[in-house]
Amino acid sequence: MEARILQSSSSSSSCYFSTGSINRYRFSSVSPSLKPLSVSFSHKTRTTTNVISMSKKDDNTESLSYKGSGVDIDAGTELVRRIAKMAPGIGGFGGLFPLAGDFFLVAGTDGVGTKLKLAFETGIHHTIGIDLVTQNNKPCVCVTFLLETLIVLVPLLQVAMSVNDIVTSGAKPLFFLDYFATSRLDVDLAEKVIKGIVDGCGQSDCALLGGETAEMPDFYAEGEYDLSGFAVGIVKKDSVINGKNIVAGDVLIGLPSSGVHSNGFSLVRKVVARSGLSLKDELPGGSTTLGEALMAPTTIYVKQVLDIISRGGVKGIAHITGGGFTDNIPRVFPDGLGAVVNTDAWELPPLFKWIQQSGRIEDSEMRRTFNLGIGMVLAVSPEAATRILGEAKNGDYVAYRIGEVINGEGVTYH
Repeated sequence: MEARILQSSSSSSSCYFSTGSINRYRFSSVSPSLKPLSVSFSHKTRTTTNVISMSKKDDNTESLSYKGSGVDIDAGTELVRRIAKMAPGIGGFGGLFPLAGDFFLVAGTDGVGTKLKLAFETGIHHTIGIDLVTQNNKPCVCVTFLLETLIVLVPLLQVAMSVNDIVTSGAKPLFFLDYFATSRLDVDLAEKVIKGIVDGCGQSDCALLGGETAEMPDFYAEGEYDLSGFAVGIVKKDSVINGKNIVAGDVLIGLPSSGVHSNGFSLVRKVVARSGLSLKDELPGGSTTLGEALMAPTTIYVKQVLDIISRGGVKGIAHITGGGFTDNIPRVFPDGLGAVVNTDAWELPPLFKWIQQSGRIEDSEMRRTFNLGIGMVLAVSPEAATRILGEAKNGDYVAYRIGEVINGEGVTYH
């Protein structure tokens, strides 16, 4: 394997690699020592109540589920619980590592999952790299980063999903590294993929610092490849968004997604197979083909979210990835707090309507698997909510008041 190490045009820093694994991130306390210390809220399983049905079954067709498609979220949660015994403090969207001085490095890592299968089928490779930059929920890798002669180890992984994860801490992305693996290197195809990563980094204002190209004969099917990525950002220690100041009565603001993003595609592929539709067919109720709708690149929220944060009142941010609303929103709350989500606050996009109807998927399953048209949720003060919604009304961007924080636990849907 050959590492691609690129020198940043804005820095003389060097970058080195060491390998690791697993989907987890650590919050570290402000400490003069470089040893990470836990200050994060533990991640617990929470129940969902008062669900008003969105699905209507008109026959006896079996309901599809994420677990039935091969992905067991509960098993992943159990693994994180066990890892937490060995590495206390995991559970956030990004890992925080204290630097000597006033800053944290914030790291995230991820892949794009089985969305790659649809990239192989549709031949759409030039945007999959953007998904990589935004994603963040898969294996971790350690990267050694030299910053002003201080060497620190940071757990990492991914681009669109990765930068979206680290911005939930209020961090500005600094750089990204990618991992591209295939059995036989197709230079033209790989160039398209890397071009998407470069575009995603551009949208995030971060540098593509380097990467790894692994050619492993007989490991992948002909024409297929795998991707993962690693992002690092920085935030002042007194500016970290960690949810600790969230209180009952705070408002939940939802920012729209571009589609499925990069989670739930094992279930999506089962739905497509059952539906009998081709990826070239028009999406029912939509304006594009089914393949184009499913391959829409993940929204990169970095600039918008950092701008909103800069004006105050943002207390917690949840990136809606695997686990959907049900698992991700409570991750940012202190113990004893839950959420009410008003499902009529935004219109369910045609793609999600089609997925649910074609797969006969239960409401609870949809809410724990997909983003349902909302890719980022901000817990903000009522005053900040008024400002954000006012800006949205003026056409600055799109945002919805989707609910509020309450005393209790979990997510209640109305």
